[in-house]
Amino acid sequence: MEGSRVAGAVFITALALPVPAAWAGHPPKLKEGLWDVRGQRLEMPGNKRSEFTYRLCRDHAYDKAADRQLENVKGCLTAVKDEGGGKFSSASTCTVSGTRIVSNGVTVYLSETVVHSETQASFSPPLDGKTEEALVEDQQYVGKCPAAMRPGDLLPPDGIIRHHGR
Repeated sequence: MEGSRVAGAVFITALALPVPAAWAGHPPKLKEGLWDVRGQRLEMPGNKRSEFTYRLCRDHAYDKAADRQLENVKGCLTAVKDEGGGKFSSASTCTVSGTRIVSNGVTVYLSETVVHSETQASFSPPLDGKTEEALVEDQQYVGKCPAAMRPGDLLPPDGIIRHHGR
């Protein structure tokens, strides 16, 4: 079941990420460099709350690759609507490892350096006992990427860089 839990977590997290080119209406390109990502997750049943934080090195090529990856997720149908004013809503239905995941989210591009998103998802049958999940995430540009980081690399609080694709 570990694989399905990871797949579900990756999916719900991916929906919360700003993915400009995949969305109609052309959200602003995000500033290249190091981004601070902070979020809160609530899982049901049990009202399990967790927080996360990491830094992400990004550039336009990385964002485009993320767009392509989301567009090619098998078993998913996603509709995105430009609500105006930098606000985009999304609705997705996916089947991952036999679990149907229905999610709805809103992402607001406050500028090329600040993004806020909120996503809710339901899982049927439950995924490792989880029936629902809510995710709130804020991303903010903080500056240039450190020399040791390349686009796609993550820097979690433990300080150990997680290299993307290497």
